[in-house]
Amino acid sequence: MRQFDLTPYRRSAIGFDRLFDMLETNARQATSENYPPFNLERLADDRYRITLAVAGFARDDIEIVAQQNLLMIKGKKEDVAEDRAFLHLGIANRSFERRFELADFVRVEDARLNDGLLTIDLLREVPEAMKPKTIAIKSGAPLQVIKEDSVAA
Repeated sequence: MRQFDLTPYRRSAIGFDRLFDMLETNARQATSENYPPFNLERLADDRYRITLAVAGFARDDIEIVAQQNLLMIKGKKEDVAEDRAFLHLGIANRSFERRFELADFVRVEDARLNDGLLTIDLLREVPEAMKPKTIAIKSGAPLQVIKEDSVAA
């Protein structure tokens, strides 16, 4: 992946540091391993789903940690027993760590493991104070102008 220099934007855009850091981190990680494979879905305007293919992992092998603006999924798998003689070993059986940057007000609603797929449902809940509100327009007498008394020195 081609690396972009965000320095000119950092100089003129105030308050976007987290976004620029995320873009730079993701650009560096793009060349790293893509295990386990995953899907990202938008289910509705404020609902999302992450599905990871974690065949061979049990619920106790997986840890999901959600903290402010970060979802981290770790899978810890013990190495395959060395006393077994595989003719072909094609099923990935290694530990992993996957990180997802979350937007403000996005929280994990549910996580389920079924048929080798880990499904994590996310919900964006914007607080009432942050939602747009319609202002009622009143009718009646116009507002009066308040004049300040001038004080002579």
